[in-house]
Amino acid sequence: MKPGAPAPSAAGRSPAGGPSEPGTARIAVDLLGGDDAPAVVVDGALRAVRTDPDLRLLLVGPTEVADGLLGALDPAHRARVAVRPVRAAVGMADHPTAARGESTVRTAVQAVQDGLADAVVSAGSTGATVTAAALGLGRWPGVRRPALVATLPAVDGPVVLLDVGGTLEPGPATLARHAVLGAAYAAVAHGVAAPRVGLLSVGHEAGKGDRLRRSADPVVAAVPLPCNARYVGLVEGYDISLGRRADVVVTDGFTGNVLLKAIEGAYAMAGGPPANGGVPRAAALLGVGGTVVVCHGAAGPDDVASGIALAAHLWRRDAAGTVRALLAEIPHDPAPDRNDTEVAP
Repeated sequence: MKPGAPAPSAAGRSPAGGPSEPGTARIAVDLLGGDDAPAVVVDGALRAVRTDPDLRLLLVGPTEVADGLLGALDPAHRARVAVRPVRAAVGMADHPTAARGESTVRTAVQAVQDGLADAVVSAGSTGATVTAAALGLGRWPGVRRPALVATLPAVDGPVVLLDVGGTLEPGPATLARHAVLGAAYAAVAHGVAAPRVGLLSVGHEAGKGDRLRRSADPVVAAVPLPCNARYVGLVEGYDISLGRRADVVVTDGFTGNVLLKAIEGAYAMAGGPPANGGVPRAAALLGVGGTVVVCHGAAGPDDVASGIALAAHLWRRDAAGTVRALLAEIPHDPAPDRNDTEVAP
């Protein structure tokens, strides 16, 4: 699909776990990632396999856990599931550098690096997943800090929000680079024509916000954007839930992570997202050399299945490769924001 082209119909694709696009997708799943792993991961993986006939899973975790999933599958589906035994996991409270050693998330990333899988899905530590992906798959040229990109349901259609936990304290140049990433992702992954890009602040007027927002506003405004995207200036929190002012909202990883969880909590209290809000509760990691999807640590089975479906959707569209190619066309500062604070735990 060309960037900026209309999105396929809902029947043709569903990152949230419905009918999928054709094409085999091999997804390495971290069985021990998440607050309620492995039970919810196994349940989510089962749902994903049963929904998508072209899906292949590589289960990374203890053999007895994987055997439980295989035993619950119809024999006709078992050939689509392989196992890589690993017993060590990076805990949610562990330092992200723990991902440097043998662990389920590191082994899942290694499977992509070795050509045994097309994408990685984990509901474990965000920091560990980002670290493992950056070390194992490398960063794209021009991206010093990868970004976690989430798609949120809004009244007027989905809104892409980044960063939601990859870089906690970015500088203006990193936010400008993330604006490019977000515009390309909205066009490629969601078929948004001419995405509108906004910078999250406390008001629409120029000069509003803290030092970072005031510094970043003119920097983001000056950067060329791909896919006929345009910068609409500062936006506020309610613009994300309405979706009327911007299709892509850029912020720092700390604010984005807090906002994401607050919005999810508000929708849960209200009985669910808008009727048109069929978007995955998972985030794509942009800026590394492969397809990586991070689910919420508190993900349930449906969320894990949604994350697996999102990973397959992105792989089938070559979203990572296309976004990377679009990014390469945009000039960038070769040494931006050296004091950025990376990866949320």
